[in-house]
Amino acid sequence: MFRIVNKKELNSAVTLLEIEAPFVAKKAKAGQFIIFRVDEFSERVPLTIADYDREKGTVTIIFQKVGLSTKLLAAKEVGDSIRDFVGPLGVATEYDGFKKVAVVGGGVGCAYPQAKALHELGVEVDVIAGFRNKDIVILEDEMSAVSDNYYLMTDDGTKGEKGFVTDKLKSLIEAGNQYDAVIAIGPIPMMKFVSLTTKPYGIKTIVSLNPIMIDGTGMCGGCRVTVGGEIKFACVDGPDFDGHQVDFDELMNRNSVYKKEEAG
Repeated sequence: MFRIVNKKELNSAVTLLEIEAPFVAKKAKAGQFIIFRVDEFSERVPLTIADYDREKGTVTIIFQKVGLSTKLLAAKEVGDSIRDFVGPLGVATEYDGFKKVAVVGGGVGCAYPQAKALHELGVEVDVIAGFRNKDIVILEDEMSAVSDNYYLMTDDGTKGEKGFVTDKLKSLIEAGNQYDAVIAIGPIPMMKFVSLTTKPYGIKTIVSLNPIMIDGTGMCGGCRVTVGGEIKFACVDGPDFDGHQVDFDELMNRNSVYKKEEAG
């Protein structure tokens, strides 16, 4: 069993939990994920590792309450425990000696762990965070603290600048910013259009994919994605991939297979 040591409601739909999981915290790195089960009857759900504290032996997860499992998880309080918390899974983000990086995040997938890791390495980090409106903005202070420049974008202009993350990214590139890489994490359409934005400039673009996933060990094949014309398993080959090589349309189609059941 894994005990909840901290809980914070980031907005009406998004919750942060800090979980006591010393063995996971010991090995966790930015870009990796865990799979949790609330109890023995629950489904397995993957979530990105948002942060970790090796000394405290805790791992932080941030999630949106969109289905039964995440709603059950969000109903837990400090001191409660959950049944399974498996990880760290996946391949950690590789930074390859970057000196200047643009980190682009959308919604719950705000790319905080990547920005923090880069900042701690002394890399110059520009963070572009996008949300629909001011009511769902999260981690503003935390993201500002790990970036040299923080740009907040909202679709309706109710906070920060009005526009999409791709608008700001393109303007920064055209202003002469020489990025060694762009790291994009968020909804699939956002990652697709970030990749399309950077491709004409030849900027290395890393995306973190979130396909349907079951076991997280490469056995079931549920998380297969096409990258560069080859089949990859996001759980063991990723979740990070070259955004210019990903078949995003196929990924979006596969992720919508169970839309009817999920709505029910």
